[in-house]
Amino acid sequence: MVLLGLALSAAPPAALDTGWDKANHALAFAVLGAVAHGGWRSPWRWAALLAFGVAIEALQALTPTREPSAADVLADALGLALAWGSIGVWRALRRRAPQD
Repeated sequence: MVLLGLALSAAPPAALDTGWDKANHALAFAVLGAVAHGGWRSPWRWAALLAFGVAIEALQALTPTREPSAADVLADALGLALAWGSIGVWRALRRRAPQD
């Protein structure tokens, strides 16, 4: 809900801005993907999160201060891919770590 609020607000807080809109999208969806992975065990979670990104863009078309962008959805997908890949690397490292 926080992400949706930020995505639809006229001016998100400067403290949460990376300086590049696409990096903002990728970072937000990487965090969202990592959090969802920890608490949402549906096999459809990644597709649902990407659909959420598409829905945000559709809702932005209805706001006077925002406009939709396919490039933003691509950045969302990149963020989700980063989360998925990072989780895979983390799991591989945990399997290789010596057990005490």
